[in-house]
Amino acid sequence: MFEAVEGLLVEHGEIEQRLAEPETHADARLARRLNRRYAELGRIIAGWREWQQLGEDESAARELAVDDGAFAEEADDLATSREESAERLRRLLVPRDPADDKDALLEVKSGEGGEESALFAADLLRMYSRFAERTGWQTELIDATESDLGGYKSVTVAVKGASAEETPYALLKFEGGVHRVQRVPVTESQGRIHTSAAGVLVLPEAEAIDVEIHDNDLRIDVFRSSGPGGQSVNTTDSAVRITHEPTGIVVSCQNEKSQLQNKEQALRILRARLLAAAQEEADAAAGEARRSQVRTVDRSERIRTYNFPENRISDHRTGYKAYNLDQVLDGDLGPVLASCVDADMAERLAALEEGSGG
Repeated sequence: MFEAVEGLLVEHGEIEQRLAEPETHADARLARRLNRRYAELGRIIAGWREWQQLGEDESAARELAVDDGAFAEEADDLATSREESAERLRRLLVPRDPADDKDALLEVKSGEGGEESALFAADLLRMYSRFAERTGWQTELIDATESDLGGYKSVTVAVKGASAEETPYALLKFEGGVHRVQRVPVTESQGRIHTSAAGVLVLPEAEAIDVEIHDNDLRIDVFRSSGPGGQSVNTTDSAVRITHEPTGIVVSCQNEKSQLQNKEQALRILRARLLAAAQEEADAAAGEARRSQVRTVDRSERIRTYNFPENRISDHRTGYKAYNLDQVLDGDLGPVLASCVDADMAERLAALEEGSGG
């Protein structure tokens, strides 16, 4: 049933040898990638060995039960434990998204609702920042366009994770889509509840080796940065807009003080978008429906609702519902994401069993 593990044992041994070589650690990116794969394989192998050991223990208990019936119950318990172990191992062997070992670029955009939507975008950014802090990840502000009341019309952050098991993109990719909020806006004088929305886009952060960008494919324009109330408006043309002409993808960055820094950050976002586009194309060619992330911020196309009067959060894809919205917005996002991970795993297991004729 788990014949594939034999090949993974060989790969695990090869990576172990490479990690013991000093030259491997001279390349930080390579060492990080190998460490993550080594940890992933380690979990599979540990699960496989547990499953094997439980099988041997059950067989021994069955033999002893022939002469002593007291061992029959123990054998049944071991059989149950082995089934549970087999299920865990099956989940570990389900093919992962190739980008799951990457860091993430997370972009939040305000949508319908004007200033209230921009304030909600700021709430979402804080939620992700606090969740990252709890998880041991680091966040870096890449670009931001603020609204007059201190919200965000658009904000992009990089999320980096040191943990080999919980990488940013593997979890945060489920946040892509439209998030709807129901509450009384600060601008509402009559106390009426309004509904507005903000959109979230999550991309795997691409390294230079992942995507090749040719200079002659780029059109680079510079312009003057803008900000609310004229206070943070630059007096020089430091903002940068890059158009990737073969694909038509346009990115801009104005958060840094220098044109060069803004260009580097814009290229960073462009690489991530090109990598995501290439992966979507590859998935389509393979006949797999990649999890879609809604690009247009429309209240009707929501993945989650944040209801302030009821302190309720509802995920419309998984059916998850809880009445601890205040805690979720303070970074307690784990259970919500767990419902998405479980639903995704169930789909992948079903596809795997269907593909194997099971």
